[in-house]
Amino acid sequence: MTMKALAFRAAIAGILALCAQSAAAVSLFEQPKYAAFLVDAGTGEVLYARQSDTQRFPASITKVMTLYMVFERLAAGTMTLDDRIVMSRYAASQRPSKLGLKPGGTITVDQAIRILATKSANDVAVAVAEHLAGSEEKFGELMTKRARQLGMRNSRFVNPSGLPDARQVTTARDIYLLSLAMIQNFPQYYSYFQQQQYSYGSQVFPNHNHLLRTMPGVDGIKTGYTNAAGFTLAASAVRDGRRLIAVVLGGPSRIARDSNVEGLLTAGFAVLAARDRGRTIQVADMLAEPGDLNDSVLTALVEQGSSDDRKPAKPRR
Repeated sequence: MTMKALAFRAAIAGILALCAQSAAAVSLFEQPKYAAFLVDAGTGEVLYARQSDTQRFPASITKVMTLYMVFERLAAGTMTLDDRIVMSRYAASQRPSKLGLKPGGTITVDQAIRILATKSANDVAVAVAEHLAGSEEKFGELMTKRARQLGMRNSRFVNPSGLPDARQVTTARDIYLLSLAMIQNFPQYYSYFQQQQYSYGSQVFPNHNHLLRTMPGVDGIKTGYTNAAGFTLAASAVRDGRRLIAVVLGGPSRIARDSNVEGLLTAGFAVLAARDRGRTIQVADMLAEPGDLNDSVLTALVEQGSSDDRKPAKPRR
């Protein structure tokens, strides 16, 4: 056996061990809110899917759709990055996460984009919606119409933030379609999703997408959390000139969600590399069966906080 073959086998074994450890600790298959979708963005090949067409709540991934609408206006020249957005009383009243700007205060479009991509501020999302459409309700209608045009057949939007509303639903496949459209249609603006943090006045907002800092190749795109939705993440990564997009909805914790997305992306790239060497392997072959939901590791993960906007609590002892 050649050294290259040995190295490849070792890499696969390492990935399998990582995925097995993650899956054993987090029984995602049994999570009622869980859904996942992994696609080769270059070819459109679906590498992995689980409950990908079952409707779920999107949480703050909604803001990718909100920003898509903003980027359309910028590309069309009907809005500029220097335009100012006014914070209305209604926008300022939104639940956290929020910037906290008082009614009548203003921010630029560029600032709003950066705050939405990092802080994921709900008050800013509503202010943007009002600026573009006059009201949150009208903006929701426009979002849904554009979603249909993008092929997102199982999605409906009624607000720009992702705050809980039983009418606002999507699927893992639809979020993939939105993420792909964002990357393909607005490459000039996609870098907003790559910023590690954003400073606004004396405040510094780190990006909630921790994979930007921990997984090489990840360059977007958006996280989310509500109690109803669970932990959500659409992530895109590039390796050896190939781009994969992974969507996970309904994770039981931020750590479990991030671990699952990282495992899917890692396995996806390993599958593509194996095919280059003439080997036939599927992503599902590399994911171990989930472990016991009652194990102590999962319990610790679930106890580590309820929002991407604050530091996890320490596990109980």
